[in-house]
Order: sequence, then C-alpha cells, then structure tokens
Amino acid sequence: MKKLKDKVVIVTGGTSGMGRGIAELFAEQGAKVLVSGRDEKRGGGVVCGIKSKGGKAAFMKSDVTRPESNKELVDKAVLLYGGVDSLVMSAGILGIGNVTKVPLEVWDETLATNLSAVFYLCRAGIPRLEERGGGTIVVIGSIAAYKGFPNHPAYCATKGALVSFVKQVAIDYSPRIRINLLCPGPVDTPLLWDSAKAFPNPASAVSDVARNTLLKRLGMPEDVAAAALFMATDDSKWITGTAMTIDGGIMCSG
Repeated sequence: MKKLKDKVVIVTGGTSGMGRGIAELFAEQGAKVLVSGRDEKRGGGVVCGIKSKGGKAAFMKSDVTRPESNKELVDKAVLLYGGVDSLVMSAGILGIGNVTKVPLEVWDETLATNLSAVFYLCRAGIPRLEERGGGTIVVIGSIAAYKGFPNHPAYCATKGALVSFVKQVAIDYSPRIRINLLCPGPVDTPLLWDSAKAFPNPASAVSDVARNTLLKRLGMPEDVAAAALFMATDDSKWITGTAMTIDGGIMCSG
C-alpha cells in the first residue's frame, strides 16, 4: 500500500535539490503533488518526470515571499485536487555576507524566503487542512539552527527561528495538525555548493565537510525525502512540534 495514496501535497522549492527529491518520492507514494518554484522550465521537468513514472503532479510558478502567492498556491491545489492534506516547505536561500557587509536587501529577502514564507503558507494552508479533518506540515530547516557558519548570519537566524515557530504552531493546532521541522546537514544540492562559496576554497570545503560526518559522505536529496515522508505519514503519528537533525552525524563530531 502506498503511504500517501490520494493525499494532496504542496511542495515549495520543489524544482531542485531536496524539494525535488521530496516531490518525486511523495508522488511515488501515491500523493497528488503541486510543485511550487520560480523556474517554470525546471518545474515542468519535475512534473514530466513524475508523470512518466505514473505519478500525479502539477507545477505552479510562485513567489513564496508574497502572502497572496501562497494563498493562490493553496487555492490551486484545491481547484486541481479538491483539497490539501499536507504542506512541505523546502524553499530557501542563503543570504551570504557577514553582518557588516551583507546588503540590507539580501537580509530582507532571506528572512522573507526562509521564515516569512513558512508563516504565509501555514496561514493560507492550515484552514484547508482543517477542512479535511487535519493533516501534516513538514518544514525543511538546517543544522544552521544550532551551529554557526561563516558569513551566513541571515541564514542561521532564519533557521534558528523555525525551531521556535514549529513548536508554537504545534501547540495551537494539535491534535488535528502535526507540524515538524527537519534540520539537514550537508546535502549534495546546488545550495550546498553555493554555500561553499563563502569559504576560500569551495571544493575543499565541501569535501572536508563530507569527511567530517560520522557516515563519511554528503547527504543526498533522497535521504531528506525519506525523512520528510516519515513525518508526513502515520509512521510519525505521535510526533509533533519537534526538530529532527538529519546530518550524517556531523553535529556529534563537532
């Protein structure tokens, strides 16, 4: 039995990296997936790939930093599939630059993308989840919630804030809705390589961080997707308001 058979799921940031991996796995598990992103070409590619394997998916170009775009995304899911059962927020940017040098517009955009967008989609989506009797929300954070990284003040601040946000939402909407945060470590995605540009030797920084994990490798999008699937299904039915690291053990190794 497919774990998400006929469930309707919205995945933001679903055109690449972890978001794409989540969209693809959820579709494999029977979900009807609405993929959101800014790149229409990449979004179309994700949807075509899902449909080629017999899955159900659609794409909507959306700017999640705008409250109205999140409402439109939820309305689109209802129009296409009749409701919403799960929200997965994977959209994110880095906002590289230390406190004295990061442009103010970059700081603002990072907060809007990584934090406010989660609030906006929860605000628009939770009433629809309640119409279905409840549902699940999975937010993709980062170990940057707990660990500082050079030249990433905006990123670290937003990821840390998500820990408290998820706990608070869980209080207000349990038991009908479960919300959990995943905090990945170094995952082999375009975002990781962009983050490495904050270091003098990006390629070396990536290889070093892989060696520093206890499992001696980078994570892959499918690793995070499997954890997201766990949080979105009844396999995690007694878990809410938590932040789970998925990092190859790098937080244990310092």
